[in-house]
Amino acid sequence: MDPRQLSRIDTLIYAVYYAPRGRYRLYMVASEIARRYLSPTDYLIGIIGDEGSGKSTLIRGLFPGLELTNEDEGVNLRQAPIYSFSPDDYFSGHTFHIDVRHELAFKQKYKIKEAIRRAVEHKRRVVVEHFDLIYDILGCNAHVLIGIGEEIIVARPTVFGPFPENIKAIVDRTIKYRLMAHSAEDITVAILERDYNYHSPGPLIHSDVRHGFVINFPQRPDIDIDELEEKVKAIIKADVPISQVGEEAIQVGDMRIYCTGPRTHVHRSGEIENFRLLKEFRLNPLTNDYMLVGMVGQKAIAGFEDIIEYMDIED
Repeated sequence: MDPRQLSRIDTLIYAVYYAPRGRYRLYMVASEIARRYLSPTDYLIGIIGDEGSGKSTLIRGLFPGLELTNEDEGVNLRQAPIYSFSPDDYFSGHTFHIDVRHELAFKQKYKIKEAIRRAVEHKRRVVVEHFDLIYDILGCNAHVLIGIGEEIIVARPTVFGPFPENIKAIVDRTIKYRLMAHSAEDITVAILERDYNYHSPGPLIHSDVRHGFVINFPQRPDIDIDELEEKVKAIIKADVPISQVGEEAIQVGDMRIYCTGPRTHVHRSGEIENFRLLKEFRLNPLTNDYMLVGMVGQKAIAGFEDIIEYMDIED
């Protein structure tokens, strides 16, 4: 079957996953997304998300072995190889990465566009970070759009959308909840370790819930949830700085906390809004785990209802 026919029968509008906050959990989700939604003929992949949202980790999980040309920290590793791509070079790469936000500091937008279009037209895959910044002059949408905020949004656009600005509006609106939830989760775990002798990594299993987090225990914990909540709130009220310490740790006030996603945090504990713990441990009857659920923020409309543009078509 002609590859163009395959795209016509694809029924995916968009899929939404929780965006895990640890590096290895994000790798696993990215691997699942690649298996489910990427095909060999998807040459243009648009990645959308803010600084610290985990775009680089997501890309590494989607495309293992792909060398990224730039990081959100702004360190220029080397000039993007896509600019030197030649279709006549037998040894030329087949997958390129380009960070548009970084490249715009050094090159005019039309040069970036030309490099992307040339590679795609010769059936090379291009993973475009900050795709929303180049879409206006690119002349086409991506084969697959992936946005990361509190959730990971995967879309296969049609002429009716989704468009990069739709996905960017959602991830920009929701990323703050992911940052708050992650910081609250790590503070909660640190107190569980310090005051209740529960240790991570170890028996604690982490999972996700909208605007919050879940910590799973293999047995029912002997913990006063109200007391634990007050201890976390005391650190939040103290408004202590939260900073990255190495690749797998953060510093929260005087506490050093193990974390595999150290950039995905608020800058100060006082930025965590409306923290609370559900006042009972929820039993998961399938696994017999007891779940401690923490929540942050308020209920908010994410904007998913605006992700597709529908057109009125007259008979």
